[in-house]
Amino acid sequence: MTYAVALRLEGGLVFAADTRTNAGVDNIAQYKKLQLWRRPGDRVLVLLAAGNLAVTQAVISLLNEHLAEETGEDSATLDTAPNMYRAARVVGDAIREARRIDGAALEASKLGFNTNFIFGGQIKGERPRLFQIYPEGNFIEATDDTPFFQIGEHKYGKPILDRVARSDMRLGEAAKLILLSFDSTLRSNLSVGMPLDLVIYERDTLDVTREKRIGADDEYFRKLSGAWSDALRQAFSKIEEFDV
Repeated sequence: MTYAVALRLEGGLVFAADTRTNAGVDNIAQYKKLQLWRRPGDRVLVLLAAGNLAVTQAVISLLNEHLAEETGEDSATLDTAPNMYRAARVVGDAIREARRIDGAALEASKLGFNTNFIFGGQIKGERPRLFQIYPEGNFIEATDDTPFFQIGEHKYGKPILDRVARSDMRLGEAAKLILLSFDSTLRSNLSVGMPLDLVIYERDTLDVTREKRIGADDEYFRKLSGAWSDALRQAFSKIEEFDV
């Protein structure tokens, strides 16, 4: 399992994903689930992946292979897509291509074609955009009313996002919120694990300068986790007890 989340803001985008994968309690490994493509001054694209690791790696490999291929006027790659909608279509097409190759075998083995993606970024000439892309290759886009997406083991980290997330948050404030969402998930689910990969993209910069891997010994994350636990205990103690 995995956990990945992204938030679309007026000032940019924030992405985060854990790195733990497991095929049982005795087969745990670490893989990067956040992919970044950038062409400074023109585009920044970020892809978060969850699900069957072989499938997600196949999709990413197809996307990278297509970058190196000659394309016609009617086709596009992540490097040539004119806007984020078309770039999301490129990802969806890669998912469908992977399904054509491996889908029948996976269904026959009862594993299923299990993969989900969050895709976002900015291409010069339009605002930052964020999409959730499904195993079928279709997708939905984040809005001001629903500015975040989650994939993987997201139920433990969802309540705080539902209560707090807003599209007008500052980038640093949104990063804090996402890390708190991860803290809740890490405490409740062993299939999600550190280190975490975090990317903060500032609108219209068309480059990424704020990228970090957060390990278990990260000072800020430890302070954040401790402060949140203390704040919850204090809030709980101040609420009137139920009258039995």
